[in-house]
Formats: sequence, C-alpha cells, structure tokens
Amino acid sequence: MKQFDFLVVGGGSGGIAAARRAASHGARVALFENKKLGGTCVNAGCVPKKIFWNASRIAETLHDAGDYGFTVAGGSFDWRALKSKRDAYIKRLNAIYRDGLGASGVHTVAAGAAFVDARTITAGGEDYGAPHILIASGGRPLVPQVPGAELGITSDGFFALEEMPRRAAVIGAGYIATEFAGVLSALGAEVTQVLRKEKILREFDHDLGALVTAEMKNAGTAIATQSRPTALEKIGGKIKVHTAAGGLGEFDCVIWAVGRRPNSGGLQLHNAGLTADRHGCIGVDKFQNTAVAGVYAVGDVTGRKPLTPVAIAAGRKLADRVFGGHDGARLDYANIPTVVFSHPPIGTVGMSEHEARAKFGDRVRVYQNQFTDLYFAPAGRKPRTLVKLITLGFDEKIIGCHIAGRAADEIIQGFAVAVQMGARKRDLDNTVAIHPTAGEELVTLR
Repeated sequence: MKQFDFLVVGGGSGGIAAARRAASHGARVALFENKKLGGTCVNAGCVPKKIFWNASRIAETLHDAGDYGFTVAGGSFDWRALKSKRDAYIKRLNAIYRDGLGASGVHTVAAGAAFVDARTITAGGEDYGAPHILIASGGRPLVPQVPGAELGITSDGFFALEEMPRRAAVIGAGYIATEFAGVLSALGAEVTQVLRKEKILREFDHDLGALVTAEMKNAGTAIATQSRPTALEKIGGKIKVHTAAGGLGEFDCVIWAVGRRPNSGGLQLHNAGLTADRHGCIGVDKFQNTAVAGVYAVGDVTGRKPLTPVAIAAGRKLADRVFGGHDGARLDYANIPTVVFSHPPIGTVGMSEHEARAKFGDRVRVYQNQFTDLYFAPAGRKPRTLVKLITLGFDEKIIGCHIAGRAADEIIQGFAVAVQMGARKRDLDNTVAIHPTAGEELVTLR
C-alpha cells in the first residue's frame, strides 16, 4: 500500500485547491480523478458557459450597433467555430491544472476512488493510505424519472452540442436553466423555458427574478409556467414535451436543468463509517469535518453553496488548518457573493428581502431603484436595471446587496467586499459616485 499524508478524492476546483495548498505546507498528497481535471466548472460549467454568454452579449451589441451609428453587415453566428475555440481553451486549462499539480508535488492518479476504510482508498487496482482524506467528488446533473427523459440532454450535453438548436425547450427555473435559455435566445434560437411553478430564480431576491423574467420575455423567450413535464416523446426528428397542463409543442432540443446531485454513490462511504443523506450529500461541520475523524468534504458533495470559489476557499482553509498550523481556519459561509449570467445578469450578496424580513422583521429597511442604463439611451430596446440594498437596525448595516442589469456581474464584487467588512448605509452615502455608471446608483439610493 502506498502511504501519503493526504488523499484527495476528486480533481475539481475544491480538490485541486486543497491538494496544492496542502502540498505547499509540506504534505505528501495524492489526488484521484478519473475524468478531466478541473471538474464541472472548467469542463461543463462556469468556463464554457461564460464563453457562450460572451458570444450572446456580442450578438446583443451587434443588434444595438445601428442605434450607435454603425452600419453592420448581416451575418450569421457559427456555433461550431466558437465551440472549437472554446474546447481548445478548455484543453489548455486541463493541461495547466495537470502541470500545476505536478509542479506542486501532488501525485495524480487517473482513476476513480473508493473507501476501503477510514484511512484507505483504493483506485486503479492499488491501495493508498493516509491519516487525512478529503472527499471533493463534486456533482452531476439530475434527470427526472419520466418516460422519454433520455431524449433530453443535461448541461453536459449542452456543451457537447455541435450545432445550435433552432427551437429549444429548457426545463428548469434555476440559474442554469435561466442562463441556457438566455444564451440560446440571444444567439437566435426560439426558446421556451419550462417551469413547474410560477417563477424563475426563486432562490434569489424576488425582485431580481421578476425583473429578469420581464426582460427575457421582452427579448423573445417564452416562459411556460405551471408546466410540470410528464414525458418526452420522439416525433419524427423532433421532441415533444408533455406536461401536466398539456403539450408544449415540438423542439429540436430539450435541455434538463432541474438540479444537480452529489457524486457520492460510488465512494463506498459505508466502509469509512459514513452515510450520505437522501440527496447524496455528505454532512460536514463548520470546519468541513465529516462524522468520521480525519475524513473531510468540500464543494458540491456537501450540498453547501455549490459554487466554484466556495469549494476553492473551503479546500484551502482546510489544508491551512490541517497541515499549515492555522488553527481555527475555516470558510465563513455568510455573505457569499454570486452571479447569474442571465439576460440581464444578476449580482447578489447577503440576504434577500424575504430572508431578512423573516429573520429580523421590522428592523429591516429596504432601498431600491430601477432605471435604464445610459448605454441604452440611443438604443431601441430599453431593458431595466435594478439596484437594491437590504439594511438592518438603527445604524442600517447592509445585510444584502442585489443588482440585476448590465454589468451587474462585474459591479457586485466590489460591493461584496463592503458587505463582508460590515458597511453601513452611511458608508455608501459618504462615497463619491462615479458618473455616469450603473454602480453609482448604489451609493446614491435614498
């Protein structure tokens, strides 16, 4: 059996970050990954999604060009050409991760791993032992159990598409479904987003979801509410979506974006004395400790804030605590900023209005405004931007900051720093505005 100080199951963002940080502290580390390095984010998530979102934003800019005095010759979008460039970029990232692990002294095993016991992993026909083991096995897209479900694709299949579907149904109300629907629509596809209930982005502040819904409809996306899919049916070369409310029509492509599940089923957790919950999540405490001493978990497999930067930060904090002598090091899961690359994009940090009022009641005060960004002054289309602050108590500590609109994805990072530092409304009031920008609206709210 090969002995190490730290075994890391999973070569995604969290696992790689933890492995390299532990190695920098002098630990002997082995990492196990039977797929491409980088995990979901690099291969079938954040990175390829953002590249296609950028393309969709360029399409919108070309639409606006005439209003700015430019004569733009008609043209078409070449999905295959962009996919080729995107795939080449991701391949380079895979190599960068591989080389980075090697340079850090991490031993990489290209095989799936499973527990033999709480101190031993088996992978590729060999056993590996260590006093510390990290589970960072990530997650996978969920496909509902309805007849014909296999006719649809998940996010993995979306990024494998060689051609853009002309007519697509995107099933789901969360951020992945909303992002896919927006990208396809902006690039010229006819899109229907299918919701089981009434609203998209229900996990975000209600005003954000309402604004994005309105703007998506204005841009041509159809949104079918109260439409729980009951079956998919192949009719000729098309796919028909059946729902409890009736048929939705026929599509070239149906995309399931109804959630994700942790990759915990094949780990043989019981051999280590661990169990997962009914969703497959592995429970951890605030230090990422599982119920078994010396076994830890970070990232999507824990079910806590399934975001790449969260997994990275949690993995590094864990390695600092276990191998770097940083007693008490842990990730604070409060005030995690996030962005939805919708159309328009959303940037958010802290509590929603609903969460704040449920917890603090009348101590909450809300400031908000809607406006049309100056970019659209000469343009024919007039999408709205929303800025919103949630404050608490007499001194109006900012406990939530939310933006939906052009550049929200870039603006929110700086305001997230302010919220994390405990900024009050008066701190924003005392900040000189940068004019004319969308960001200035957050420091001029009354």
